[in-house]
Amino acid sequence: MDNSGKEKEAMQLMAEADKKVKASGSFLGGMFGGNHKVEDACEMYARAANMFKMAKNWSEAINCLNQAIDIYTDMGRFTIAAKHHITIAEIYEAELVDIEKAIAHYEQAADYYKGEESNSSANKCLLKVGHYSAQLEQYQKAIEIYEQVAMNTMDNPLLKYNAKEYFFKASLCHFIVDELNAKLAIEKYEEMFPAFSDSRELKLLKKLLEAHEEQNSEAFTEAVKEFDSVSRLDQWLTTMLLRIKKTIQGDAGDLK
Repeated sequence: MDNSGKEKEAMQLMAEADKKVKASGSFLGGMFGGNHKVEDACEMYARAANMFKMAKNWSEAINCLNQAIDIYTDMGRFTIAAKHHITIAEIYEAELVDIEKAIAHYEQAADYYKGEESNSSANKCLLKVGHYSAQLEQYQKAIEIYEQVAMNTMDNPLLKYNAKEYFFKASLCHFIVDELNAKLAIEKYEEMFPAFSDSRELKLLKKLLEAHEEQNSEAFTEAVKEFDSVSRLDQWLTTMLLRIKKTIQGDAGDLK
């Protein structure tokens, strides 16, 4: 089926879903399985959204998912509503490249998951918010999120290994804003989570702080290279480290 065929089918599903929603709101509809009709409508909106996604009609896909979200939240079905918010966030993230809107939908999904006590799902959404907030230079927001998720995970035997990564990311955000803030934050994280003290991430942070104090670009780059040779730096970490390095006077602005 070509894109126009998919769009046509999606439009038909949407129209049917709208009809079911209207019918469930009438007096007779309410007496004869109103809730069932509304659930059917939600499934139709979700199917229509998938069709619109295949046809790359992103705005209509988002429109259908929002219709389903409104109904699911009215019904108290917040877990499904959260999943649809994530789908919308992913469209904004990958297709429409509107990161502010992606953040808003990840935040809403996280709130719904928290309300349903689905903490690991909430944390995944929050990490997306932290990731993009830091990219958009909203460092305070990113710090709060990374600290919150680190504290949520450090008491969990299966997840506590990840806590050091989140404290590391929060430290880098602090470092971009202010060197002294970073020092104080690192001390606080070591007290809160002793395993952070022995981590390679903390050793790197201490070397970077020293290099920064001395305004030594070469020592900064050397410390980053040494870390990268064992644990490859991803795009986010590279971006944050470059932002810190640029605050060293006379720096060329690369990590080579």
